[in-house]
Amino acid sequence: MTVTLHRNDLPADFEITGNSLAVDCETMGLNLQRDRLCLIQLSTGDGTAHLVQFSDGYEAPRLKSLLADTAVTKLFHFGRFDIAAIERYLGIACTPVYCTKIASKLVRTFTDRHGLKDLCADLLNVSISKQQQSSDWGAEELSEEQLRYAASDVLYLHALRARLDDMLAREGRLDLAQACFDFLPHRARLDLAGWDEVDIFAH
Repeated sequence: MTVTLHRNDLPADFEITGNSLAVDCETMGLNLQRDRLCLIQLSTGDGTAHLVQFSDGYEAPRLKSLLADTAVTKLFHFGRFDIAAIERYLGIACTPVYCTKIASKLVRTFTDRHGLKDLCADLLNVSISKQQQSSDWGAEELSEEQLRYAASDVLYLHALRARLDDMLAREGRLDLAQACFDFLPHRARLDLAGWDEVDIFAH
């Protein structure tokens, strides 16, 4: 694992290989209107993670350009929250997207364990720690434990996608999954607009 921390934006020479990018966010809490975005983690699935820490606003033109690039699929785990946080604080629509949690719920119907830790253990035989999940991400200096935790949230998403896509294809649910992924940015926008606790499709 190689983890590189950047301040406020990606460096000018940052490039990705391939057409997919794992993405995750760390915030001060789970209230999108109150709890600011502190960190965005990125990985191309090659064992490296790049972390962008926000301490001086959200200009970040290079990061924004990458996340808004429609030629790059952004991979998330529980993308609904991260996509909303990115739109709320960076002001961009993050598309196209893929969500390993949605994929798991669609195809792993034999279990209710769809957390990232569970998926890594069940599908990749990888153990990850969630100890730093509730730590202070607004701190000026992040600890080594926080950096490793943040990196682990993106390092395995490409491998998980491959395993989940095989299962979705086997069960004939790839098209259904894609329709859910296409809707996900709209679901995030509904959260931002105040419909976070309301199912508008309910009777």
